[in-house]
Amino acid sequence: MNAPLPERLRPKTISEFVGQQHLIGEGKVLRKLVESGNIPSIIFWGPPGVGKTSLARFIAEQVNLPFYQLSAIDSGVKEVRRVIEEATNNGKAILFIDEIHRFNKAQQDALLGAVERGTIILFGATTENPSFEVISALLSRCQVYVLKPLEREDLETLLKHAIEKDEEISKKNVVIKETEALLKYSGGDARKLLNVLELVVNSITEDPIEITNEVVEQVVQQKMAIYDKSGEQHYDIISAFIKSMRGSDPNAALYYLARMIAGGEDPKFIARRMLILASEDIGNANPNALLLATSCFQAVTMIGYPECDLILSQTVIYLATSPKSNSATTAISAAKEMVSRMGDLSVPLHIRNAPTKLMKDLNYGKDYKYAHQYEGNFADLEFLPDKIKGAKFYEPGNNAREIEIRNNLKKWWKDKYGY
Repeated sequence: MNAPLPERLRPKTISEFVGQQHLIGEGKVLRKLVESGNIPSIIFWGPPGVGKTSLARFIAEQVNLPFYQLSAIDSGVKEVRRVIEEATNNGKAILFIDEIHRFNKAQQDALLGAVERGTIILFGATTENPSFEVISALLSRCQVYVLKPLEREDLETLLKHAIEKDEEISKKNVVIKETEALLKYSGGDARKLLNVLELVVNSITEDPIEITNEVVEQVVQQKMAIYDKSGEQHYDIISAFIKSMRGSDPNAALYYLARMIAGGEDPKFIARRMLILASEDIGNANPNALLLATSCFQAVTMIGYPECDLILSQTVIYLATSPKSNSATTAISAAKEMVSRMGDLSVPLHIRNAPTKLMKDLNYGKDYKYAHQYEGNFADLEFLPDKIKGAKFYEPGNNAREIEIRNNLKKWWKDKYGY
């Protein structure tokens, strides 16, 4: 069985690389390293499909060292230690870890000794800022090189290479008449661009094979579910995910969660969005939602794929089936609007701090009532500035817990706020 087109078109010489000329152009830093043969541990940071893996493989071939590749999605400390043991036996090796930002601290710690001794030359690829996702001890032992998104001209060059240089494609009579749809579905990702091209070519039986925007749209919609972590589909899926939980539909929410997992979405991104929803859409209708969402974020950070799927699933179901309230959202929005409109109003004297005699003489803290000295731990006192006294920002939601809150506020503040 033939390898996929992106694999068949991997560059074999530095002149075959498309893009990243700021690193591999004549006289540039990576080119000099390759030519010298003195290769340090490297973190390649850039968006998907811009050449991180291709660069790593090419450099390994040039320096003639054993090359091991692991994916942080499905590898752990056990696999890392196995590679280190084999590298030790062979003297030295290059270990390429794709999506290294998904390795937790313990997994990254397992690399430190071998990298420091020089047994392993580490090549890590990441789409996330390594300053936040790679532990400092490991980061300090690596050079970080930033790969740039591919330009339109780069992507069109790749299409031309595929038509002219790939044996499987070139033996067919392929004519690319329009490129807009191909480029749209690529999202700037060379791998995705070539996969779409191959899919379209293999789906057409006519001779010649004429590729137009309409043809690409038809083929992709019929045969390919695309999840682009940096493009429009990314935002559509996360929007549907959030709205399904907000709408209390756990089944739809789980479907969109599965779409994101299948697309390789960062689990911390998913967990962060659930943290926001826990306050924005559930809030005090169920305060435990925020606690569970926080625990979910911590857990997926420690565990990562594939096991964190279960934690994400549990949290999605809990949030989707929780009672809903956006009262915290509307309350802070109203308060911020008041601050924007009224500016910095003076704090009432009776609730100001009075650490000095002068402040006390100026009536700071005078007539303040300590709530715990009054019945029901409540003292009838004005806390807002005079110009906005009586302003109401928080409107309790219509759920069991906030109905109880509303009743308490009505009992305490019936004359002031009219709850």
